[in-house]
Amino acid sequence: MDTFYTLHDFLVYTKGAAYILMGVILLGVLGFWLFITGRDEDTYIK
Repeated sequence: MDTFYTLHDFLVYTKGAAYILMGVILLGVLGFWLFITGRDEDTYIK
């Protein structure tokens, strides 16, 4: 981990980490939503 000499260095680092985390969460929620809502119509009894 880097040494932070100023408050600005720390804020830039944490903001970047937050954006990466939000992107990963967004992709995870999108994948989960597609998994839940996707269904195979051929397997249902009509």
